[in-house]
Amino acid sequence: MLNVLFPKCCNGCSGKLVSGEIVLCTKCLHDLPLLAHHKTGSTAMKDVFFGRVAVENATALLKFHKKGLTQQLLHNLKYRGREQIGVYFGKWLGTELAETKLYQNVSCIIPVPIHKLKKRKRGYNQVTGFAREIAEALEKPFIEDVLLKTNKTTSQVFKQRLTRFGNEELFSVTNQQKIMGKHILLVDDIVTTGATLENCSNKLLAAGASKISLATIAMA
Repeated sequence: MLNVLFPKCCNGCSGKLVSGEIVLCTKCLHDLPLLAHHKTGSTAMKDVFFGRVAVENATALLKFHKKGLTQQLLHNLKYRGREQIGVYFGKWLGTELAETKLYQNVSCIIPVPIHKLKKRKRGYNQVTGFAREIAEALEKPFIEDVLLKTNKTTSQVFKQRLTRFGNEELFSVTNQQKIMGKHILLVDDIVTTGATLENCSNKLLAAGASKISLATIAMA
């Protein structure tokens, strides 16, 4: 079972993992372009949303570079069924957030959803494992039935900022009572222009959430 969940090859370079290595080899682990705004005190990710949506706190674990190691990992997570990558980074970030005062008053964790047809085809939401591990580390509820993706779209990772802002109706909120007055930690795999997280945040705030914080695996 462990060999199925955690293949014996590195998810970054595809080299063979040795004893004690999980998901990433030692070299790739060392080469990860870390951001960890929650540790450095940087407001770089929060600043992306200035004037667009009120964000309490925001952090990304890794820096995204085109054709870089982070892109390779996210590609394996999203398109090659390597769900263990999300779990790995969820445990990592969750442990660090649990030790960070800024995230102690979060009420619940909500992943950015994908459309039901895309989920059926892919078999999973690439954000789920990441978000679940953060919720477990923070000892907060993981809620997956409040925020819904209502329109099926193609991948937006490399779309231009102006073309992405026309997607205001892509998400909707159900089971509104679950988030009334709550401080939500909204979780995604990557933030590029911030349009998706802005859209989701505004929907949740309009539905009664009191505060929004953000966490992602990577930031472009």
